[in-house]
Amino acid sequence: MQGQQRAVRARVSGTVQGVSYRFWTRSEAIRLGVTGWVRNEPDGSVTALIAGADAAVAAMVDRLWQGPRGALVSKVEVEEMVHDQAPADFRIIT
Repeated sequence: MQGQQRAVRARVSGTVQGVSYRFWTRSEAIRLGVTGWVRNEPDGSVTALIAGADAAVAAMVDRLWQGPRGALVSKVEVEEMVHDQAPADFRIIT
């Protein structure tokens, strides 16, 4: 990864559980070369920690608005995080 490094936590609301959103997120993250994790939340939202080059993180946040077929994203809330909190790969966690 080149350039400025960045990490964000994104909370995605809408129809994002039961549509393979976490698996889609992991696939997109690997494609963009970012690290972190994604998990379902009890309230029906999905939270993801995304870390990597600034441009790749920004692209991933943009993609979170799309989601997989069947998803209907109503909101993506983004909070800046400390970059060293991300794992070395991208995981689906529970």
